[in-house]
Amino acid sequence: MPYQARIIAIALLTLVAAACLSPAPAPAEFFNLPRLHPAERYGNLLIDRLSTKKGVKPATFSHLLHRERHTCRVCHSELEFNMKLNSTEITEAANVAGRYCGACHDGKVAFGQEQCRKCHNGEIGYGKEKLPALLSLPLVKTGFGDRIDWVASLRKGAIKPRNHLKSESREPPFDRELSLEAEWVKFPPAIFPHKAHTDWLSCSNCHPDIFNIKKKTTKHFSMPLLLKGEFCGVCHLGVAFPMNDCKRCHPAFSAEQAMP
Repeated sequence: MPYQARIIAIALLTLVAAACLSPAPAPAEFFNLPRLHPAERYGNLLIDRLSTKKGVKPATFSHLLHRERHTCRVCHSELEFNMKLNSTEITEAANVAGRYCGACHDGKVAFGQEQCRKCHNGEIGYGKEKLPALLSLPLVKTGFGDRIDWVASLRKGAIKPRNHLKSESREPPFDRELSLEAEWVKFPPAIFPHKAHTDWLSCSNCHPDIFNIKKKTTKHFSMPLLLKGEFCGVCHLGVAFPMNDCKRCHPAFSAEQAMP
């Protein structure tokens, strides 16, 4: 092959390799974020692993009504509720024995289980009338989700939720921030603050079932899967602040720069 032809071939191969290795532009479907519940219903869940099969209405759980009093670790660590909806084997017998909801709903700490219909109402909007009262408190407000920035409110001291039911012991604080590079051109990295999460959760809530311990070793970690409820999407689609609030994770995000 003539020298000139070899130079051209090498240049073309270099361009092709660069194109393959360069970040791809953000796909259009990324900007079609899932439709969310209105603020007064944001964080509400219908627990229906067996209820409907047994002819009972699903139980409604409102994160809004519980979050002011307890951190997430109370239910998701101490009481052993799984992070994913309807994956915990809650039974009436277990509740009566003081597990799961029964740890509090014993008629002393909170209303008792004899008031079955109060939870087993099948109504996703249960407790929505409580939001205006919460928004009247000196909490830090936001324009997303249930309109309350719970992390900032906790740091401000506007709320003082319990970390445990049996004791107030805590895991050692961990405040390392991670910078997670985006796969798309013009899209700034996501910043993951451990402290904002360990203020509410235990390390075991995310590691190793949802994320590997070592950075960049979680396979298939991508926005399309997040939007389907995997990884960060386990919480940040309907409980923690929604991914519509792009700048909370991508501080340098600019819609004008990132849109395809």
